[in-house]
Amino acid sequence: MGFEYGGILGIIILVLDIWAILQIIKGGGSTGSKLLWILVILVLPVIGLLIWLLAGRKSNSL
Repeated sequence: MGFEYGGILGIIILVLDIWAILQIIKGGGSTGSKLLWILVILVLPVIGLLIWLLAGRKSNSL
């Protein structure tokens, strides 16, 4: 039963990461800052998403 929840949680994180990356691409930041945020989210999917939501979503820059 734990495996099923882990799979669902993984899919949710994947969908949220894809959403965040699309928001970053559509955002108004510089190309360099967009690339850095995308790399952070790809390398650290959960922590990167949380950091972007808290710090980068408004300014879209590091």
